[in-house]
Amino acid sequence: MIEEQGLPAAADETRHHRTIKSFVMRAGRMTEGQQRGLDQGWPKYGLELADGLRDFDALFGRSAPRTFEIGFGMGHATLEMAANAPDQDFIGVEVHRPGVGALLNGALSQGLTNIRVYSCDALEVLRDCIADASLDRVLLFFPDPWHKSRHHKRRIVQPAFAELVRQKLKVGGVLHMATDWEHYAEHMLEVMNAAPGYRNLAEDGRFVPRPDERPVTKFERRGERLGHGVWDLKFQRID
Repeated sequence: MIEEQGLPAAADETRHHRTIKSFVMRAGRMTEGQQRGLDQGWPKYGLELADGLRDFDALFGRSAPRTFEIGFGMGHATLEMAANAPDQDFIGVEVHRPGVGALLNGALSQGLTNIRVYSCDALEVLRDCIADASLDRVLLFFPDPWHKSRHHKRRIVQPAFAELVRQKLKVGGVLHMATDWEHYAEHMLEVMNAAPGYRNLAEDGRFVPRPDERPVTKFERRGERLGHGVWDLKFQRID
């Protein structure tokens, strides 16, 4: 799960933001399947930040629509999207090792070839490993809302995040975000409406209906049973 943002919005903020990451590390207990995923799946699907800028056409062996997912959690939605769209390629980033192992194990079990995985700070991957104007979609589903006012500065969705994503999207590419915290949804909307180079794809200029291509997770179903709402936002790069 992605929890913080670490992009300097101005030169005088660089020193402060350099220590902020797009996540908070959590220890986790590995299941046998998750460990198998790490042991057997990482050599097949894993990528390293230290390798720098990558040629993903060469890596996947084709030129195809490409999705970058920030914080895939346990990987259930990622696996479903990749299985349902074999003609598209997916790059997922997650630091929670059991989640990485779970996704890798699922990819092995299903024989998927259109997934690659980083296990590090997603914002560093965007900056250092992804070419400008190369992504068709960037996904940010259910990031930590940091609901306390004093923690709002830790939210990943900030003006500098919007600009970094815009640089990496193709013109016409889409940033798709979802949250179950209404106040965070309003924050996302405010940030993105002010961000240059984007167009809100919602008909009413606010939120879009849940898109069919976003799988409904157990987490979301539980929230629906408890009466929680979910807000989806789609912003398209226009220049």
